Amino acid sequence: LSSSIYQRSEHEKFASELRAMVIRTPSIAPRFEVNPGSPFGRLEIPRLQLSAMVVEGVGARDLHFGIGHIPGTALPGDSGNVGLAGHRDTFFRKLGQLQPQDAVTLTTLTGVFEYRVVSTSIVSPEAVEVLNPTPEPELTLLTCYPFYYVGNAPQRYIVRARRIAGL
Repeated sequence: LSSSIYQRSEHEKFASELRAMVIRTPSIAPRFEVNPGSPFGRLEIPRLQLSAMVVEGVGARDLHFGIGHIPGTALPGDSGNVGLAGHRDTFFRKLGQLQPQDAVTLTTLTGVFEYRVVSTSIVSPEAVEVLNPTPEPELTLLTCYPFYYVGNAPQRYIVRARRIAGL
């Protein structure tokens, strides 16, 4: 199964589930549970013309088919740091084009979570503190760096975004 076929199929299923949620529940749904390898949301970044499904986990299969939610990090809607990873040669190929204040939207069946980019950085693979919990709702996007490096990339590219208050 190719990642493009998987993405198209999951986008359609997700859109159908969202429509059903709006019909059934006018208010926000309760906190959701995630299952390893299963899609639970959609990440959209207008500047990059990116719309991709987010799956739970960062194993090889997870990152082949979508953007992976890093286990142990917050879930969308919770306070804290939501960590998402993607391959530099697929979904996160253009991540380096993001600039401060760019919009990032994470949609789940429990709500739409809007973020604004606050910073980018390049770190070593050992710099796991970028995924530490935060007091405010934040989003950390992570991919290997340099983007066009052949082989195992020696660094990680990090995008930090802060959730827009009131959403």
